[in-house]
Amino acid sequence: MKALVTGGAGFIGSHLCERLLDDGASVTAIDCFTDYYPRAIKEANIAAMRSRPGYRFVEASIAEADLPALLEGTTHVFHLAAQAGVRKSWGREFRIYTALNVDATQILLEACVGRPIERVVYASSSSVYGDEASLPMHEELPLHPVSPYGVTKLAAEQLCHLYFVNHGVPTVSLRYFTVYGPRQRPDMGFHRFFSALLDGRPLVQYGDGQQTRDFTFVADAAWATQAAGVRGVPGRVYNIGGGSRVSLRQVFDLLGRVTGREVRVDRQPVQKGDMRDTYADTTRAQADLGFAPSVTLEEGLGAMYRWMEANQA
Repeated sequence: MKALVTGGAGFIGSHLCERLLDDGASVTAIDCFTDYYPRAIKEANIAAMRSRPGYRFVEASIAEADLPALLEGTTHVFHLAAQAGVRKSWGREFRIYTALNVDATQILLEACVGRPIERVVYASSSSVYGDEASLPMHEELPLHPVSPYGVTKLAAEQLCHLYFVNHGVPTVSLRYFTVYGPRQRPDMGFHRFFSALLDGRPLVQYGDGQQTRDFTFVADAAWATQAAGVRGVPGRVYNIGGGSRVSLRQVFDLLGRVTGREVRVDRQPVQKGDMRDTYADTTRAQADLGFAPSVTLEEGLGAMYRWMEANQA
């Protein structure tokens, strides 16, 4: 495998690159270091890989990169580059999301047309489902995102589908369900919760605490992404979830158990765009990809807490 990984310095992207290298692939990672969070965090994500054989890093945006040169000889494309975050996607910031999530995806797909690429794997999100979907969520449900971020992820999914139908680009889309673990972005829930516990601050709870999520450990997400590049059926979409639906209040109890620290809660109003519940039906991913999450939530939280302790500023 000769892989191109967009967003290769990010949370999931860096884990995927390591996994691909471990399995003997050559990897070209591209990342433009947006200012969504500090560059130093992404630099740390890839520091150990820079000296590994078969790894090359390119700093560029998809819009400005020399895609024909990057795609020459490439067998697999893993498209993880995106502007993340539900709560920041409203208002004037939306134009950033359309540029980096929609426009960039179209530019990349157009560059893939006519090339002998085996798979183009797109990293989508459970945010495409919205709050009207029945649980557990399966891939054929109607999609009604409740955030501008979710709208852009769905638009990019649709672009992948139309480039498959009209141009034969072998796209596969993965809907990740709340990925967590070492290197998680600082704006994400578990990173914020662990940071607060380590600093002795209360954990911020938006809403009543009964909202639920299907949490997926990053190693399982990276495994599924690699598998989609080999076994994913072109044109299909797959849910990638951790296999357990847990409320925020249950999460707080787990965090106290994992850290041995007192959990104090600061209750705040519900945030617009936050989904009430997510829970993945992964039957299709199990059948096609052989996907089965291997890390329990408590095990994954323990691994992430040890990483947070070791990397605390």
